Amino acid sequence: MGHEYDLSRIEKVAERLGLISNRSTDTTKQRQGRSDEVTPTGDGRLDSYPDPATWDDWTEYESSGEPREYSVVPTACFNCEAGCGLLTYIDTETGEIRKIEGNPEHPGSRGRNCAKGPATINQLNDPQRIEYPLERDGPRGSGQWRRVSWDEALDDIASEMREALEDDRGNEITYHVGRPGHEDYMDRVIDAWGVDGHNSHTNICSSGARCGYGLWHKYDRPSADFANAEFVLLLSAQLESGHYFNPHAQRIMEGMQEGGELAVMDPRLSNTAAMSDYWLPTQPGSEAAVLLAMANVILEEELYDREFVERWVNWRQFLDEEYPGRERTFESYIDILRNDLYGRYTLEYAESESGVDAAKIEKVGRKIGNAGSRYASHIWRSAASGNKGGWQVSRTLHFLSVLTGSVGTEGGTSPNAWHKFDPDLPNEPPRQKLWDELQLPTEYPFAHYEMSELLPYFLKEGRGKISVYFTRVFNPVYTYPDGFSWIEALTDEDKIGMHVALTPTWNETAYFADYVLPMGHSPERHDIQSQETHAGTWVTYRQPVLREYAEREGDDVDRTYEANPGEVWEEDEFWIDLSWRVDDDGDLGIREHFESPYRDGDGDEPAKMTIDEYYRYVFEQEEKLVELAEEADMTPLEYMKHYGAFEASENDYERHEEPLDESILEEDDVRVDEYGTIRRGEAPEYYSEMDGSDVLGVMVDGEPRRGFPTPTGKQQFYSKTIAEWGWDDQQYTLPNYIKSHVHPENIDYGDGEMVLVPTFRLPTQIHSRSSNSKYLEEISHNNPVWMHTQDADRLGVETGDLVRVETDIGYYVNEVWVTESIKPGIVAMSHHMGQWKVNREEADTDIEEGGDPYGKVTVDLNNEASQWGMRQTEGIQPFESSDSDSERVWWTDGGVAQNLTFPPHPDPVSGMHCWHQRVTVRPAEDDDYYGDIYVDTERSMEIYRKWLDEANPAPGPNGLRRPKWLKRPISPPTDPGEDDAWYVGGPVGRHERWEPDERTTVPDDGDAGTDGSRE
Repeated sequence: MGHEYDLSRIEKVAERLGLISNRSTDTTKQRQGRSDEVTPTGDGRLDSYPDPATWDDWTEYESSGEPREYSVVPTACFNCEAGCGLLTYIDTETGEIRKIEGNPEHPGSRGRNCAKGPATINQLNDPQRIEYPLERDGPRGSGQWRRVSWDEALDDIASEMREALEDDRGNEITYHVGRPGHEDYMDRVIDAWGVDGHNSHTNICSSGARCGYGLWHKYDRPSADFANAEFVLLLSAQLESGHYFNPHAQRIMEGMQEGGELAVMDPRLSNTAAMSDYWLPTQPGSEAAVLLAMANVILEEELYDREFVERWVNWRQFLDEEYPGRERTFESYIDILRNDLYGRYTLEYAESESGVDAAKIEKVGRKIGNAGSRYASHIWRSAASGNKGGWQVSRTLHFLSVLTGSVGTEGGTSPNAWHKFDPDLPNEPPRQKLWDELQLPTEYPFAHYEMSELLPYFLKEGRGKISVYFTRVFNPVYTYPDGFSWIEALTDEDKIGMHVALTPTWNETAYFADYVLPMGHSPERHDIQSQETHAGTWVTYRQPVLREYAEREGDDVDRTYEANPGEVWEEDEFWIDLSWRVDDDGDLGIREHFESPYRDGDGDEPAKMTIDEYYRYVFEQEEKLVELAEEADMTPLEYMKHYGAFEASENDYERHEEPLDESILEEDDVRVDEYGTIRRGEAPEYYSEMDGSDVLGVMVDGEPRRGFPTPTGKQQFYSKTIAEWGWDDQQYTLPNYIKSHVHPENIDYGDGEMVLVPTFRLPTQIHSRSSNSKYLEEISHNNPVWMHTQDADRLGVETGDLVRVETDIGYYVNEVWVTESIKPGIVAMSHHMGQWKVNREEADTDIEEGGDPYGKVTVDLNNEASQWGMRQTEGIQPFESSDSDSERVWWTDGGVAQNLTFPPHPDPVSGMHCWHQRVTVRPAEDDDYYGDIYVDTERSMEIYRKWLDEANPAPGPNGLRRPKWLKRPISPPTDPGEDDAWYVGGPVGRHERWEPDERTTVPDDGDAGTDGSRE
């Protein structure tokens, strides 16, 4: 084992020139990243990670030269979605985790981590972390808590759930996830409950990008092969802080070392843009126009890959539907692209929309065309999440991949599912058969996915209620727009009956819960993750390392909280025990899915599945892992416990070209339609793209091939689906440019209006869990407003001055940072700081609520009617604790919670919350203080309804709620006879159905309010 390190061409040259140390002449063992002995080099540093064979009994030397004995246990980071590998060093003398570093056996991260990985040690040792289950002991939000046992909490929650299920109110149980994990685990649990209860943070994160990719080929995320690319185009700061930051960053740098080039499209000069070959500082929302101008360059200069486009694009269907009078040839299709559709996206037009020099756009477009199949690209949030119509940004970005034939190629961009692990699960339940209209309402049939940012407004309108609401590592009061509307919903027990917050840390949403249940950080929990970081598939095993260490030492641990600090637990075991109690007699049909797949019970009582049995089953179904385990003389579970990860496959390219067995064409119910799509079943009288489940593959060059999971089996340049669902205009049916809600036409610059870009993040911050990490907070603890020098001169402000940023529903006050690293007319602000806790000086409780003092400010909240004000009363300061570093805190700033002041902006097609804001920035007023916030939630409700009116509601063809072929989480069955939930009027699992004409209004409580000032 061990991580091998291959030198790039540039590194070899640098060695010969003496610019870097001569690693290529090290011993073979050193080059493989391991050593049989602990042998410090001459300058006193270790050359490599310890060999995995020594992890159970590893000796390392202190700076004093004294040896220290460790048991090294792998796990995976939980501080972003990348799931990078970690090694925990457990001191065998104290039984405590002493340090954390990268796991060289992890195929995605390869032993390397960003700052957030090693900072996990801070989260474990946070002196004010939650260690025991807590139940509120006063009004919701009062800050009064009492400690309870896990049994008390489980029994109470299970009782509420069982009552809802027995009353046919299954969809009043909602599981709302923030930080995902454990592949398919919760899908299995929710299906076992028989409810459509999954909700996520996706539509404040990636709905726009997902929708754009999904319309092309159902797969809704890209998997770029950066290391082998000749040219890379990133939208936003991908290299330093984007999706899968660390695994992607190292591969982009490898590609650049081998001669590849990098372009970055971002209005802000991020660290990534500063390292790129080409920075394209676009006007927010203009990105699709620039991408289509590049497409025009590729078309005009005939740099497109004719073979790929002709074979794999649904151009014949496009001609039949949109240009039936034109000749049905590929040449006719290309002529239409050049002259009818994209010829208008000239370089001059792109420059006028974006502000980027036309010559630079042309050069990058030509570079992309010349890179051909080795062109890689990525977007996740950025412009796709910021703008109305942002889904067309990812759609036009993928158009460049289609034109260059770089879809699924070496050095190109593949669908994510080609590089994702799909586990086989034990006792898998059938799909649930309900449709939760609070999550996926009829107004948004193309939403990717649940319309979670609208939940408080739906509840206010009376669309339904929630009886049991689980928030898992999820903090909408802080993370979502208009957090005060969330507080209004969370404090209304008629809308949310029981709120259970599953969280490792105190957060702004947990303050308004009925139960706060401490869940583990990455070294304190079980789950598995698999992410599309490169052209291969890997699986990592996140495990509670102190439990694994105890079991190595011979201890018998029944439940993970017995080995963790205090009674910190994990969700995997929690869901097993909770589900068992919900159906303690087995009458609901839930318990059977949580029975052991290996053991029989005693008498009539079945054996409950253990967590080891669950993962044993999953790992034993994976052929490659079974082989690796046999070679190591281990079981698959033992292998994963020891190494923490494995690579299931590598070099997964062009899977759409995989041949199908020709015998499929001989089956009686299989036919090939006019577009070469291989379908099962007779042709319906009314053809619709509502359901792609009958597609088996596609004929290409006379051969049956796998193709793509779309209604034609090909790349969907033209979306008949969009047309059938009421968006029958080429602005929507084709890759196109939709002007943003913050397009310059909508901004009154003369009156001081500007565009606020609040979507970027710093690489040293976690979404909403940085404040309990002293390392991360010391590095980054404020989020000033970036402003160009021209705008600062206009306003008469300098770096450090306070400004008031006014949105459509209120304002916030923050410091300004004057810089040339942003376009004029635009301001920007990181969205990872500004966490707060309420001043609880008068709360009658022995349990301190709040925690995380390294990064949370203390505030006063004032509320009258729909008007809310917040003022910081105490910044960050030294404090006494078991950690002596807490008395050395030198910073006072905790940032500003800007998201509170944003109204909801649901995109009419993708459902994505469009983050960019039209704002007015003014010098602060005399009574403004740093961090002041004011919001009117009634005004936010008005804006919600305005955006809602732009949607195009279901039903679609044949009364469907949503096209069946598009992805959705925990989908009801699609097979005829079992698919009632897919149709408007089908089962929703509630007592009464809400109808649009029943829309209620929020009562007018008068004009009384607060400006956020101290009383």
